[in-house]
Amino acid sequence: MRPDGRERSLVAALFVSGFATFSQLFDAQAILPSLASDLGISSATASLAVSATTSGIAVSVLPWAWLSDRIGRTAVMRISLIATTVLALAAPLAPTLEALIAMRAVTGVALGGIQAVAMALLVEVLPRHRVPAAAAVYITGNTIGGVTGRVIAGPVSELLHWRVGLLVVAGIGLIACLLFFVLLPRGIEQRDGRVVSMREALGNVGHHLSRWTTVSIYVQGFLVMGAFTAVYNYLGFHLIDDPFRVPAALASLFFLVYFAGAASARVAGALAARIPPWAVVLGGGVAVALAALPMQATSIGVLLAGITLLTVGTFMAHPMSSTLSGLAADRGRAQSTALYQLSWLAGAALWGWFGGVLYDELGWSGVVGLSTALAIGAAGIAASRAWATRTGLSGEGRTA
Repeated sequence: MRPDGRERSLVAALFVSGFATFSQLFDAQAILPSLASDLGISSATASLAVSATTSGIAVSVLPWAWLSDRIGRTAVMRISLIATTVLALAAPLAPTLEALIAMRAVTGVALGGIQAVAMALLVEVLPRHRVPAAAAVYITGNTIGGVTGRVIAGPVSELLHWRVGLLVVAGIGLIACLLFFVLLPRGIEQRDGRVVSMREALGNVGHHLSRWTTVSIYVQGFLVMGAFTAVYNYLGFHLIDDPFRVPAALASLFFLVYFAGAASARVAGALAARIPPWAVVLGGGVAVALAALPMQATSIGVLLAGITLLTVGTFMAHPMSSTLSGLAADRGRAQSTALYQLSWLAGAALWGWFGGVLYDELGWSGVVGLSTALAIGAAGIAASRAWATRTGLSGEGRTA
């Protein structure tokens, strides 16, 4: 049975919401060299502009998930995008670094509404067999939004100012917000009218954290997206330094390899219909680990190949893990998907910042070493889960 018009409209709306989220989440990555130079701060300190946003999302996803159980998933998404748009337009006007970081953190809190409930909405509304493909479209929106935010903010910050770069991306986010309201079908949710109490929601959180079935999924996001963010946070610094000396405005074009991630997310969704999803996650983790060698090269072409492999691997593993966080939940699906979002965002914030500490002390090799160690850990977990699922020891079916 093919998707109907309302289903296609819902998936398109979620694509737009993912675009808006990631364009305003990771636009700061592209301005980090400009920000560090303008304010005379270290790369690790500059990276707080990214980590503050991811941390804001991480601390807010569980409250947003609880609120969505009370007022509805789509209501939460509408509130989240409106708040995000207003805050993103205001953040570039922050007078000091401290104020900018605080504004970015609050923007992250607003963004958390989309991240907390989008996957839960897909799992609840769509037929189970169509969830992986629809989730891949949503993740593709994240990916293209990430590309757009970085590619626009980087050159604009170099040619004009980092504040202008952030403001232009916020303007694009405003357009995405308006498109979301136009595309989102009304009455798409089937609500039973039962209000979930805070005690029940916290019980669901505890339940999911007591099961390796779900915890292993959360750890995947923490490790893989931590590896990914650490590399991308400091890629710009590496490119403008020896031996490459790429102009900062051109260095941002490296983020175009994100489009390879968009393609791999769609491929991962299709593969999950033919092979166990954990096998897809494993393949992604292995690709991220193998990217270490070409990322150490002094040839810019080989470096690009390594970054591309890292990106492809990440966006094979990440959308599958995100989908599994909803499919593997035997209760409290919103809490499970929110816990996955919290985990990968916490990993992005922690390892994204710690990568800067290593970069300042050890250079690019420190960042690549961190990324590789995280990817090996993720691949090991994925291999054990893929084996357990295949042999039936996990007690799960093909989709979890």
